[in-house]
Amino acid sequence: MVRITFDVPEGALSALPNEFAQELRVAAALLWYSRGQISQSIAAGIAGTSRAEFIDQLSRCRIPVVQTTADEPDDEIGRE
Repeated sequence: MVRITFDVPEGALSALPNEFAQELRVAAALLWYSRGQISQSIAAGIAGTSRAEFIDQLSRCRIPVVQTTADEPDDEIGRE
């Protein structure tokens, strides 16, 4: 596993919940998944959750669970 560290201004975390690192991981996974940069499985791994829990989080944040591009329906039709 890769470990990433970064500096945060003094006192910045005092107003944030104790679960800051976990919430940051989930937020990053949600963002990257919503952009189509990573799969659900990879996003769930980054978030530190099961894939089912990640799908629940997608739903709570109103992020589409199924990601498709504009060309995918045409590609599917062409295969039939």
